[in-house]
Amino acid sequence: MGHGKTKFALALLLALPLAAKAEAASFDGEWSVRIASSSSECGNGATLSIGINNGTIASSNAAVKASGHVAEAGAISVTLLSGIKRAVGFGHLSGVSGSGTWRGTICSGTWTAQRI
Repeated sequence: MGHGKTKFALALLLALPLAAKAEAASFDGEWSVRIASSSSECGNGATLSIGINNGTIASSNAAVKASGHVAEAGAISVTLLSGIKRAVGFGHLSGVSGSGTWRGTICSGTWTAQRI
């Protein structure tokens, strides 16, 4: 009886990372992200495209480099680099949209995303 439970527990533990990856992969694809700032000096209404592949974020824009990841439940963390400017964003994706906040050296604001 003990062997059956051990095999089941082992199979469950081995399957968990696969399930987490598969769920994070449900956000895979191209996303359009609109960045807003409360300060006109920081720019308002910029839009960029990012791609998500297996839960890993990459930008498809040569001017802005995006990196980060999406967790199983849709929690997203991303870092944007443009020249010497750097911003970090956090938020949540759900289905075909998402939103969150971002903070840079002197600016901060919100972002919204839509799956393309």
